[in-house]
Amino acid sequence: MRTVTALPYAVREDHHVWIPMSDGVRLSARIWRPVVSDDEPVPVILEFIPYRKRDLTAVRDSMHHPYMAGHGYACVRVDLRGTGDSEGVLTDEYLERELLDAEELLAWFADQPWSNGRAGMMGISWGGFNALQVAARRPPSLHAIAALAFSDDRYSDDVHYMGGCLLSDNLSWASTMFAYTSCPPDPAVVGDQWRDMWRERLENSGLWLEHWLSHQHRDAYWRHGSIAENYSDVQCPVLAVSGWADGYSNAVFRVLANLKVPTQGLIGPWSHKYPHLGEPGPAIGFLQELVRWWDRWLKDVENGVMDEPSLRIWMQEAVPPSTAYEERPGRWVGEDSWPSPRIPVRRHPLERNRIAAEDEEVAEEELTVESPLSVGQFAGKWCSYNAPPDLPYDQREEDGGSLVFDSDILDHRCEILGSPVVRLVLAVTGPQAMVAVRLSDVAPDGRATRVTYGLLNLTHRTGHEMPRPLEPGQRYDIAVTLNGMAHAFPPGHRIRLSVSTSYWPLAWPPPRPVRLALYTGACFLELPTRPVGAPGEPDVSPFGEPEVTPPVPTTLVRAGEADWTVNRNLANYESALNVVKDLGVVRIDDIGMEIARRAVETYGWTGDDFTSVFGDVEWRMAFSRGEWDVSTVTRTKLTSTETDFIIHAELDAYESDRRVHSRNWAITIPRNQL
Repeated sequence: MRTVTALPYAVREDHHVWIPMSDGVRLSARIWRPVVSDDEPVPVILEFIPYRKRDLTAVRDSMHHPYMAGHGYACVRVDLRGTGDSEGVLTDEYLERELLDAEELLAWFADQPWSNGRAGMMGISWGGFNALQVAARRPPSLHAIAALAFSDDRYSDDVHYMGGCLLSDNLSWASTMFAYTSCPPDPAVVGDQWRDMWRERLENSGLWLEHWLSHQHRDAYWRHGSIAENYSDVQCPVLAVSGWADGYSNAVFRVLANLKVPTQGLIGPWSHKYPHLGEPGPAIGFLQELVRWWDRWLKDVENGVMDEPSLRIWMQEAVPPSTAYEERPGRWVGEDSWPSPRIPVRRHPLERNRIAAEDEEVAEEELTVESPLSVGQFAGKWCSYNAPPDLPYDQREEDGGSLVFDSDILDHRCEILGSPVVRLVLAVTGPQAMVAVRLSDVAPDGRATRVTYGLLNLTHRTGHEMPRPLEPGQRYDIAVTLNGMAHAFPPGHRIRLSVSTSYWPLAWPPPRPVRLALYTGACFLELPTRPVGAPGEPDVSPFGEPEVTPPVPTTLVRAGEADWTVNRNLANYESALNVVKDLGVVRIDDIGMEIARRAVETYGWTGDDFTSVFGDVEWRMAFSRGEWDVSTVTRTKLTSTETDFIIHAELDAYESDRRVHSRNWAITIPRNQL
């Protein structure tokens, strides 16, 4: 990575600017802009997220916002209301009030003397979500967006549910926001009102997990903010970016297929990070790409940015299974449109233990499986935050509790690009069941590296709006769409398909175990198979080396730790996955603030008792400077019976060692086909 200090424009920074909203709440902004914008107005780029610009994102922000400002843009980083140094309370994600705030911010920027009235929005994760959501509202000054690690469908493809199955990341993410919304503003910015602002947050931010578990199906709650409801609402150019180790790569394919505006897709090997900070590598010069994007759509510079293929992706090569990678081998390839007419779908029948050749005749046979709860303990996180070890490990132990189908040994290179689909004819022994489907690359030595997977709550087999129970013994035709992928299976390897009836703790299991029967002869694996070395393959221009501006200086006061441990007690059959994410203590030198963050997650179960599963997440956040010393401890525990989800939560806030706020929650939410 190259640190750049010489930029085309000198940059000035305003560390804190109050921006008033129409309801009287003031939002706190940090602004970097060219000095010449005092006399020569420039376009504005907004990043609007809840992660505390003054401290928690200060290092990252300092690496890219001054870079873009130095290329002729006013870059504005605003804390959402109720977070960081902004006033108000944040009670959920992507609320109508949040989107109204974004529109009012854009209008405020357009009225500033240093703005030329044209704006872009950008962001990763939350910032990518709201950039796309605001674009669908068509504010007049918004001319382009760059959305990274985002979703266009909040129910079907987000941290909460997957295929109608409850993700454990739903608990993990709710617990993260429980911790973040409990944090106070900085008295050095907001003054003596800091304690009143903090108390308002502690008393009113609420328990978001309750909201999310109360909406178990695709309803109006999830349709709000989902541009998949009407893609034509988006009328400005969209740069859509994600990574294969991230949880959000599918949305890139969908927006390319459905938006009718200039759109470019980029998917690298990365986890949930900006590509110039991308891990696993290789990272790329993404800030240069962003500047080109903004120059084209905010300054009308004909720079050829749209001459690149519509989709640029990192075609990954085979690797041994590992819970972390520094780099993923591969190469950049492109497609001029998506779906690509160059990529046919090959349909492979399934028979006992085998993925048959295309068009091969296969007789019907009943195959059954009832997976233990242990299937899934090596699945990794739904979304990798590059907090090793959080990627899936060797799948052979998982395969022991699954139905497994292997291809013949490959005699040629096979490149898959897109979303495989598994079509199954099945029956189950109970009214509720799930199916988890995994695709793995099996090396000659037998090691199995998971490449992609998909989940389906079988009560959602005809849609997520109105699930229906299953009739035991009745046959159903179902389709499971796996996550999009780009992977090259080399000669000598096998392609493996694995089917299980549980995938805990990545997904919450059904109320009780069931036995699933598959009927071969009518079951198929559909693979989008990219031709290797075919004429007409689009050229992808090489990316530059990652460039950033100098990060704000920090001092590591205490090193952190990361751990991921599976425990099994063979005396009482208790098992647990324990995850520690401790970021240590870091001092932001220019403001003299020390920050500590530590999360401990435990996902446990006993034997094959489906009602024994639980998730327990505890966070500690601490901020100190001089005599100011505050901290919060939050804990959320989720359990379930056959009929209900049960939430127990705790929040304690401290000034020094004195507890100043405490609250407990005990909530029961009925399960509804989940």
